[in-house]
Amino acid sequence: MPHTLDDTISLLTRTPAALNALLRDFPGTWTQCNEGENSWTAFDVVGHLIHAERTDWIPRAKIILQFGDAQPFAAFDRSGHERECKGKSLSELLDEFARVRADNVAELRRLNLQPEDLDRRGRHPALGAVTLSELLATWAVHDLTHLHQISRTMAHQYREAVGPFRTYLGVLHCAGHSS
Repeated sequence: MPHTLDDTISLLTRTPAALNALLRDFPGTWTQCNEGENSWTAFDVVGHLIHAERTDWIPRAKIILQFGDAQPFAAFDRSGHERECKGKSLSELLDEFARVRADNVAELRRLNLQPEDLDRRGRHPALGAVTLSELLATWAVHDLTHLHQISRTMAHQYREAVGPFRTYLGVLHCAGHSS
């Protein structure tokens, strides 16, 4: 399906509520566990989403609109979420994510993007030329990737408890796609 800005905004506005419904006041046995070495907890993922809100989507969109592909995006700090999480509870992170996401969606709307703007190109440090449309579609799919990651990580905690039913539970067979 082709990217549409309205559909992207529709998904972006729902992610904080989805995370809140899934994670708020949930026991740490679910939210502080990972899938093993070099994997993230649900807590880490929320911190990562906050970090991406601050340093990735809107800042990169503005670079495209102001400079096109003449100025490459800054590299994304994949461990930047550690600073976002330091000293905070999951409830605080969920509240913070809801705030920064609402601000960014409002900013996206204020950009008043036209169809020709979506075709404008920027320069990703690893991928090269990307369009604004691709960046915005990626923002939406990034949310879905991390919702999937959280459900996969949480399901992993019961991988042994489900016994032979594991055969039927696809989430337990997924090797993961992000960290």
